[in-house]
Amino acid sequence: MKNSNITKKITQGMYVLTSQGGGCVVDAVSQISSGDKPLISVAVMKKNYTNELLHKNRTFALSVLGMKANPEIIKTFGFNSMREMNKFEKVKTNQVMGVPVIADSLGYMVCEIIDVIENDTHTLFIGELVEGDVYDDQEAMSYGYYQEHKEELMKVTTAKGKTAWICTLCGYVYYGETLPEDFKCPICGAGVDFFQKKD
Repeated sequence: MKNSNITKKITQGMYVLTSQGGGCVVDAVSQISSGDKPLISVAVMKKNYTNELLHKNRTFALSVLGMKANPEIIKTFGFNSMREMNKFEKVKTNQVMGVPVIADSLGYMVCEIIDVIENDTHTLFIGELVEGDVYDDQEAMSYGYYQEHKEELMKVTTAKGKTAWICTLCGYVYYGETLPEDFKCPICGAGVDFFQKKD
């Protein structure tokens, strides 16, 4: 393949996908039908804890991020795992039909899962839209904008006095004097070659 980065030209938005017990940032979201109850699909990496939750829960929500979204929302839900921290303690949410949605977003869609399609790296969850609302009518953040401004949005801060290893692909931070040779990033799956040391 000459250059797989062409996929970054696919127009899509940035969302926080949530279910009971967790959530993560996603971009592979599509409306695949219209009508009174449109169908919405979202692809979730199999290594992601949220993937496990969606296999247990039948309802999920998508909170739409705006161009002026607080970077802390992306850092919290994009670069951390609920296995290690409670993301909902750091970001204000509202409960809708038993599912947390991001209060500081453009709005939300709550869907009931009607189909699940597995592939080698991701699961495609297809949900029927059962509730939704608009909080703010500003412009939505696109995946292209996120990629272009990722560095300024994702400035990584680390705890003082601790040695940190930062994943250059997704920003995940591992603390420890050394990085295990077989370590894999729990967020994006990157190996040790993609980590940079920061004292």
